[in-house]
Amino acid sequence: MAGASRGVGRGIARGLGEAGATVIVTARSSETGPRTEMRPEAVEDTAREVDAAGGRGHHYLCDHTSERAVDELIRWVLRRFGRIDVAVSSVWGGNEGYDGARYPDGSAWGTPFWRRSAEPFGGFLGAGPYAGLLLARAVAPAMVSAGRGLLVLVSFDTSDGYLGDVYYDLAKATTNRLAFAIGEELRPRGVTALALSPGFVCTERVRDLGEAERATESPLYAGRAVAALAADAVVLERAGQVLHAGDLARRYGFTDADGTQPPRFRIGT
Repeated sequence: MAGASRGVGRGIARGLGEAGATVIVTARSSETGPRTEMRPEAVEDTAREVDAAGGRGHHYLCDHTSERAVDELIRWVLRRFGRIDVAVSSVWGGNEGYDGARYPDGSAWGTPFWRRSAEPFGGFLGAGPYAGLLLARAVAPAMVSAGRGLLVLVSFDTSDGYLGDVYYDLAKATTNRLAFAIGEELRPRGVTALALSPGFVCTERVRDLGEAERATESPLYAGRAVAALAADAVVLERAGQVLHAGDLARRYGFTDADGTQPPRFRIGT
């Protein structure tokens, strides 16, 4: 579970824990070391939440923008546990560094692209689709060898229209296309790759920005979606698709933490 120190990644780790899984939670933020943007959440907290949910949590510090670090992570997992059934990349949510008004480069959400530097876009790609690609290429050999496996890239569906910010939109569209492309290559080998599109999730950052009331769902909703997909014997039929947590809740019958089933989230609704 890549990118699991907080947010949707933590929710997915917890959802898999509820299903009784052994979950290796990875991130850069640790109790004993540096933390991203000096935030309080740490990967060890997530591992404990997996345990509390009924699974077995193990933490591993990893920079998912480093090919070498990701390769070392996967080698460690295979040595320790022998196989990887599900791999999830939730490394980048899209609002890192955003204080509710500005990104670190001084631009606001939706600032016209010709009025801002292009430099931050490299960071968006590196922390989003590139991190997903690194995880995919590292886990693919083991999954292909086993003839099964599920690879999930957490993203946001772009098919309904423009997401309101050029850099955010392009990064999510790239992630979605990556899921489609690797899904096409892995499908004949029995391995499923797809993208998961949560709604407006009430993450720790969203709460800190005072936007909790606007959120549509908790991080656990996406976690239960991944757990349901992992248990689906015909999930290969979904290869390459962008799937919405709200749609999956209705298909599989799971609910959010409060017992509700929030519908598919769309920008502007």
